[in-house]
Amino acid sequence: MKVDDFDYALPEAFIAQHPVTPRDASRLLVLDRTTGEMNHHQFRDIDRFLRPGDILVANNTRVIPARIFAQKPTGGRVEILLLERKNDRSWTGLVGGRNIYEGLELTLLDRAGGQAAIRATVSGVGNESQRDLIFSQPVESWLEVLGYTPLPPYIHEPLDDPERYQTIFANPAGSAAAPTAGLHFTPDLLLALRDQGVLLEMCTLHVGLDTFKPVTVNVVADHVIHSEWARLTPESARRINDAVLAGGRMIAVGTTTVRVLETAALRSAGLSGSYRDISQRDATGETANICPWKPVAAFEGSTDLFIFPGYRFRAVDGLITNFHLPRSSLLMMISAFAGRDQVLKAYDEAMRQKYRFYSFGDAMLVL
Repeated sequence: MKVDDFDYALPEAFIAQHPVTPRDASRLLVLDRTTGEMNHHQFRDIDRFLRPGDILVANNTRVIPARIFAQKPTGGRVEILLLERKNDRSWTGLVGGRNIYEGLELTLLDRAGGQAAIRATVSGVGNESQRDLIFSQPVESWLEVLGYTPLPPYIHEPLDDPERYQTIFANPAGSAAAPTAGLHFTPDLLLALRDQGVLLEMCTLHVGLDTFKPVTVNVVADHVIHSEWARLTPESARRINDAVLAGGRMIAVGTTTVRVLETAALRSAGLSGSYRDISQRDATGETANICPWKPVAAFEGSTDLFIFPGYRFRAVDGLITNFHLPRSSLLMMISAFAGRDQVLKAYDEAMRQKYRFYSFGDAMLVL
């Protein structure tokens, strides 16, 4: 399977630069993955397609102000995007600038451009602009003073309110990007769904490097996906399993939630360690003994699960998602869930209907 199979042409005018107000006024394309039928609604109409007993599972991670600026000893200015915390003072990040070598000491800058009393030393050089950094003191306490919300590179206009790039249920801080499918929910909508008998549960996945890493290989299975830290608590796992056993459907809010739930289902199936090649093994029949549904197991740690067509979903029954970039691992995941041809057909229809794409864009419900 080629990466080119997941390409499509999107005129720049379709890329949303601002979120809509209110959040649930965004549009919603509803796709029946069995019949291919499509319908058009507003997101606040999602209650029409959910049943009492269904359980929504959302990612409650919070985006940190992880975009910071620093100065080299030569006076040159660099931009740092913090991606993954290693320990109290060590992070992995993307560093934009020339000649960023191991051992280079950087002085962080405040928002006025002055030098702050905290430094970072490059301790390792990764692929392209990826660097390991050791800070002179814990950097988290400085981020609210020095940092900026790290909007995706395709958003070229400033965001008036940084909270619009946070979900209303964002709590544990740690992401370099928002789980954007959750941006469409409002408190009133959640209350209405609760009154309807729809359940809500949370998991956590801190969005990291792979959100910013393009798929550069030619063959999908050759792509090495970055691992991300995730957590599903025992209490949440129990409530999710109870809901499904009672007849409810498990609806994942976003691709990051899919990654958590499917990792949790693989763990409950006795598959542990690296999940790098699960999709390929599924496609070749090497996991044919695994039943269609597995309960989810609580876990905390990293997941490297890469879902692309051929993967057999073990947990998720439905998916709420935004419209994703061409040739991206996220588009491959949606294609695994609903079929590549059907998804690309839905994307064509969304463009015909003038939907807004990417992080601040409209949503799709796949059932």
